[in-house]
Amino acid sequence: MSVTYLHETPSQTAGPYVHIGTVPSFAGLNVRTDEKLDVLTTTGNLIRIEGIVYDGTGTPVPDGIVEIWQADENGNYNANGFNGWGRAPTGGPGAVWSFQTVKPGATKWRDGRTQAPHINVLVFARGINIHLHTRLYFPEDEALIAADPVLGVIHQPKCRETLIATRVPGGGIPTYRFDIHLQGEHETVFFDA
Repeated sequence: MSVTYLHETPSQTAGPYVHIGTVPSFAGLNVRTDEKLDVLTTTGNLIRIEGIVYDGTGTPVPDGIVEIWQADENGNYNANGFNGWGRAPTGGPGAVWSFQTVKPGATKWRDGRTQAPHINVLVFARGINIHLHTRLYFPEDEALIAADPVLGVIHQPKCRETLIATRVPGGGIPTYRFDIHLQGEHETVFFDA
């Protein structure tokens, strides 16, 4: 009797068509056209976050996906009908991805310390085997940012700055700009988990 050994499936990257399967209406397919995954809510103190994902050469990534997960305004996850999750393609007009949401409240870290209000950000794009995980913080929360337990493990000020959005003039609601650099001089800090 012969024994057959199973081998691990070789890994492969997520692209270049990851956006077609996850946001088919953006790719021009007449499927799931009623989805508004970039609008997390239409009530509350709304904000807009937007940015561009850049590759290592400084070129906008036209076919990636940005996903976010966040707490509600009171710092609660999955509460009061707000699931806090969204998805947006990176190849819109000007290669800008964007979300309409609310500014999250402060949350607790696993040891009970207070985390500054933040949004968890995942990036999927061609050439990436496993999504990249980073965070977006808000510039007006300086005191909370200084004491944030996650930011506390990043000792280089230039690296910490890659995680803080910039407030920009917006169309009616507060707007924050958060560009993501996959590599290069302005590379965004990414986390293992």
